[in-house]
Amino acid sequence: MTSPEDANDSSANLLESVAEILTAMSNVVAGDYATRLEEERFPPGHALRTLYHGINDMFGSLDVERQRVTAYEKELEEKLDMIEAQQAAIRELATPIIEVWDGVLCLPVVGVIDTVRSAEMTESLLGAIVARRARSAIIDITAIQVMDTGTADYFLRMAKSVRLLGAECLLTGVNPSIAQTIVHMGVDLGDIRTFRDLRSALASFDLRRTRSRR
Repeated sequence: MTSPEDANDSSANLLESVAEILTAMSNVVAGDYATRLEEERFPPGHALRTLYHGINDMFGSLDVERQRVTAYEKELEEKLDMIEAQQAAIRELATPIIEVWDGVLCLPVVGVIDTVRSAEMTESLLGAIVARRARSAIIDITAIQVMDTGTADYFLRMAKSVRLLGAECLLTGVNPSIAQTIVHMGVDLGDIRTFRDLRSALASFDLRRTRSRR
């Protein structure tokens, strides 16, 4: 028969164990996955030892899962950084700005032009003009076969932005189809000088340089 003293000691141990379990769980919730309960406090086969062992196994499983999730998040972050770097490289390749002459930049336009890309192209071109102190910018549209009103408006805005920086804007590579489309749409190219191809534009710079030397 269990004495009142033994019963009190058992209740006290049980309360202490419950408090220890709650504290350990709080530590795990707070991020301390190394927390473990002291199973050896109880003899083999004891109910609380079995309970502690089960809780420790749960903590161990949570720790393994946490490490797996952390590794996955790190891998995902690295992949996202790689994708962002690749996208930046693609944007740079899609908007190559070449210094074809001293103080003369050329932006070859390839592919479809939309609002986002036109903004990126304009930003890159203006940044290059300021960084290289360019006097002129050539926008070469040789690779563009069709131009609608929206595309024409993009180039007009780009040219106006270039002029606001004090640089001259030239448009080269205008094919007959685009020329007819621009006229048909009644688009006013304003002060944008146009040339059949890039060679003709560069020849005009060479001619002006020759005249300035005389």
